[in-house]
Amino acid sequence: MPASWVYRDQTIMAFMDIQPVNQGHTLLVPTAHAPHIADLDNSTTTRLFALARRITRTLYKTLECDGVNWLVADGEAAGQEVFHFHLHLIPRHHNDGFGFRFPDDYGDLPTRQVLDRTARAIRDRVEP
Repeated sequence: MPASWVYRDQTIMAFMDIQPVNQGHTLLVPTAHAPHIADLDNSTTTRLFALARRITRTLYKTLECDGVNWLVADGEAAGQEVFHFHLHLIPRHHNDGFGFRFPDDYGDLPTRQVLDRTARAIRDRVEP
């Protein structure tokens, strides 16, 4: 399939999104199949995010953007449509029309007790 390549090696590909939010919208994709971020090995994850940092720096310099969103839709409920892990780097400009919507109850803050309980449940199950 044709692509407008930004970077490519044996582990990672980076290319222009064919339906960009803004000019410079780049996708980073591991060459080995991994449906979700948790399925990536540590080496690939490290290399992919290091490359994302380098490309982000270049987007700022090249496109003079005001910001860059790193976006991963991991799982169907998160909006993932292509079940091969990919990271979007989306250059942003003030008032570009792109953004996130929050649920109506977003302003209802949880208690510290709820936050601590959730943190403990996650902390006790984090794999080494």
